Amino acid sequence: MASQQPFTADDFGIYCVLTECTDHYDPFPVNEADENQPHFQGVTGLQNLGNTCYMNAILQCLCSISPLVEYFLSGKYITALQKDCSEVATAFAYVMTDMWLGDSDCVSPEIFWSAFGKLYPAFMKKTQQDAQEFLIYVLNELHETLKKYHRRRSYEKRSIPRSCRKMIANESSIITRLFEGQLNYSIICLKCENCTYKNEVFTVLSLPIPSKYECSLQDCLQCFFQQDTLAWDNQIYCSFCETKQETAVKANISKAPKIIVFHLKRFDILGTMKRKLRTDIHYPLTNLDLTPYICPIFRKHPKYNLCAVVMQRTSS
Repeated sequence: MASQQPFTADDFGIYCVLTECTDHYDPFPVNEADENQPHFQGVTGLQNLGNTCYMNAILQCLCSISPLVEYFLSGKYITALQKDCSEVATAFAYVMTDMWLGDSDCVSPEIFWSAFGKLYPAFMKKTQQDAQEFLIYVLNELHETLKKYHRRRSYEKRSIPRSCRKMIANESSIITRLFEGQLNYSIICLKCENCTYKNEVFTVLSLPIPSKYECSLQDCLQCFFQQDTLAWDNQIYCSFCETKQETAVKANISKAPKIIVFHLKRFDILGTMKRKLRTDIHYPLTNLDLTPYICPIFRKHPKYNLCAVVMQRTSS
């Protein structure tokens, strides 16, 4: 299929970062190259500082997300910093500026690496690190630095069922506005049929790979969102039965983020055995439809375009 591209979960840990079609815009379009413009805006390499390819790959992804680019290049982050002059946020802005407004084909992220390493020394080691872990730490650090507090915790209409209400955090940032989504879990006791609900905020969805040989990203999503039965050692305490019972759990999305990040699990664990999956996974370049997984009352038909893919080679 022309709209599908395969990749293999072989020696790689894989992410897909996708941007929502309806909100996607590009304030810094790449102009066609001519004799007077040998360098494309935003098309800039990053120097490897010694096993820092995991960092460079994540920075390239983040520096390709238009709303995030606009936020930092416009200087809006400076207002958000207020009294807290974060070295990490400032260094991130420098990298973004060098990549988009500089005239070099390759720049060094050493200032960012140094500032980040002061807070998280593990990433200063010149050894390969986990790209997913690095991404989560970067997003969290930027959020903590740029967040603003709000007094109101919720402005959802009371007519909306409690099970589908969005949890409105008392703090927000450019990171939460772009990357943060929310899952709603319905939890049903299989003995008394009492149903309870639980909300969980996410920035990365870790998806299982349901096939050994070949599948699609939609297959991974269907596997993640299918109803699961918790039995034996995984039983959940039921307040009505006043004991642990077998439970049916099903998740849906009660808030779809503007930028959604998928992490594809490349290992399958069976008992004490762990094996690497070498599955070809097909994914759409445009119009990934998450409507089937949205809380029914919030049918907004979110569709996403592929923005970036990170494939990290490992020695495992």
